[in-house]
Amino acid sequence: MTADEVDYLVVGAGAAGMAFTDALIDHADVSVALVDRRYGVGGHWLDAYPFVRLHQAASFYGVASTLLGSGSLQTSGPEAGLAERSTAPEILAYYARVLRERMTGSGKVTFHPHCEHLGGGEFVSRVSGRRHQLRVRRAVVDARYLSPVIPAIAPPPFEVGYGAKVVPVNDLVRLGGASSQYVVVGSGKTATDACIWLLANEVDPDAIRWVRPREPWMQNRARVQPDPAVFIDMAADVMLSATEASTPDDFFLRLEEREVMLRIDRSRTPTMAKAPTLAQWELDTLRTLEDVVRLGHLRRVDRGRLVLDEGDTTTTPDAVVVHCAGEGLRYPPLTPIWDGATITLQPVRVGYPCFAAALIGFVEATVADPAEKNRLCPPTPYSDTPADFARMQVLGTRASASFTSDPAIKAWADTVPLNPARIPPERVDDPALTGAVDRFRSHVGPGLESLETLSRMA
Repeated sequence: MTADEVDYLVVGAGAAGMAFTDALIDHADVSVALVDRRYGVGGHWLDAYPFVRLHQAASFYGVASTLLGSGSLQTSGPEAGLAERSTAPEILAYYARVLRERMTGSGKVTFHPHCEHLGGGEFVSRVSGRRHQLRVRRAVVDARYLSPVIPAIAPPPFEVGYGAKVVPVNDLVRLGGASSQYVVVGSGKTATDACIWLLANEVDPDAIRWVRPREPWMQNRARVQPDPAVFIDMAADVMLSATEASTPDDFFLRLEEREVMLRIDRSRTPTMAKAPTLAQWELDTLRTLEDVVRLGHLRRVDRGRLVLDEGDTTTTPDAVVVHCAGEGLRYPPLTPIWDGATITLQPVRVGYPCFAAALIGFVEATVADPAEKNRLCPPTPYSDTPADFARMQVLGTRASASFTSDPAIKAWADTVPLNPARIPPERVDDPALTGAVDRFRSHVGPGLESLETLSRMA
């Protein structure tokens, strides 16, 4: 066993752990040990399916010091005019460069891959079995509290009978031959990506069956862009829609009218509101699929048969069932971010975990009092249902008001592209931006009151 001293032990080198560490070392002269059970940095991107892209703009992702991508708009294709979105290889190359140039290259960070954290300052190599015991002077940082569970690393949540062909979404690109039918299982972004990939590879829409246990709401990607005038105007529409709504479903229908939210089937009211972004061309593509099974969750796959909560359905004998039904986002209880010698990374501004982790790193480096840190950065949950989404908006808006009340934090946040609502100094007199800010301010008070009420309508 080796022993040493370090200021911080960060457990998890995914998006949150990297963003926290980057901001911390940028604003404090500290030493950090970064530990991850995987072979490199990047978290779940190391296990991602090959054709995945960020569902949001590249500039909203990564670390505060280093822009992911070029910050440019797409100039061709169905998303021309929207911000660029990075692929999995681009994201992994980016994180490897940040680790090399910003972190280990600074002399402030040591990286320990293939290591399992055992608690406190102790971790063990999953390769050699060698144990390390660090004396952690300041805090152990839990960057795994909200780590997503994805199909590549989780078995399917249903039984697989003899002769049935079930593959995780990652293996779609490795299939050895064509099937007469593809059955995509899941309601979220992974399932939509799988359907779009199959269609892009010339699979007939009639050969795709989509097992969709819940109908999802998606955010319109055109309304969630790095231009803060666009983002803040969208936030104003959220508040205005809330003031007019009588129920959570009514709230989302009004958001749809204002082109903030999208749904695949307009004849059904979705119950799922994790709300990743979706482009109009993706929506149009998904609507070509008419073979949709809505019989609850899949319980068992046999050769030629699917067993679901509310009945069975047949498939072709050679059907390939594509497992996209991972747990995805997790919903553990909110906990104080600063709790003694532990820092638990969680979202602060609604829906932007990289910005939140960077914000927490900046506050850790620049604010001394733990109680003040928790006041400035209260945690915000992810949403699953429309009522959850309303609660998330309430807590996230209040959290934004908390951290922007501190002049030093606001000045920093306004320079960080990860922050979708930043107001850069050069744009303080921009009429489009000031107009959006005025709209938001006029609606936020009554909007929050209404959102509080909607959040209690489970």
